[in-house]
Amino acid sequence: MDLGLKDRVYVVTGATRGLGNATARELVAEGAKVIISGREEATVAEAASALGPNAAGVAAGNADPETPARLMAAARERFGGFDGVLVSVGGPAPGFVADNTDEQWQAAFESVFLGAVRLARAAAAELEPGGVIGFVLSGSVHEPIPGLTISNGLRPGLAGFAKSLADELGPRGIRVVGLLPGRIDTDRVRELDGMSADPEATRSAAETRIPLRRYGRPEEFGRTGAFLLSPAASYLTGIMVPVDGGLRHGF
Repeated sequence: MDLGLKDRVYVVTGATRGLGNATARELVAEGAKVIISGREEATVAEAASALGPNAAGVAAGNADPETPARLMAAARERFGGFDGVLVSVGGPAPGFVADNTDEQWQAAFESVFLGAVRLARAAAAELEPGGVIGFVLSGSVHEPIPGLTISNGLRPGLAGFAKSLADELGPRGIRVVGLLPGRIDTDRVRELDGMSADPEATRSAAETRIPLRRYGRPEEFGRTGAFLLSPAASYLTGIMVPVDGGLRHGF
């Protein structure tokens, strides 16, 4: 199936590694052009180079209020405009309620929540009909994940914002979608598993709770993201799509 992505332009944040990078790779593979961002200039340049000539990088963090304007300007200057944005950001500090400090909460709010809101607002102001805004969220939107208290607090609120945004932008022909990754085999998930006394046993136990009995591959998440951002998904908006191998059992 042709996703209709050829020569379309997307901004993908947090795309030097992990889920953002996996989605950027699939977008480029399908003929799209991407502006990727990350906090470290050298890492961004390396990731953009690996994606090829249809990618460019901007060193910028989601928490910086200037980031949305910089990313939109880069898309216009390099590729003549943009058709959508995928807001992805590294997960906040792990920990239980008693562990996380006010500073960790504040930093996560600025990056995970308010930074995403700013990017979405900036994109919404410039997108034409057929545009799309996507959010990489978490399965914690539906069910808290032990040891990820900050994520559990922020992700559901961002999902609610995305739902409101979908209602507001729908009449303009702009879609809003969310992706809810489960246990995808990224550096972040390996780091979380590695915090346990026995990482291999932790992974095995997690896999037994997944109906497909394995962690997802980044490219599997990336293909789902590329589809949802593409014109092929033109009648999908306001939805939260689990990419979790069946881990979520609710509807």
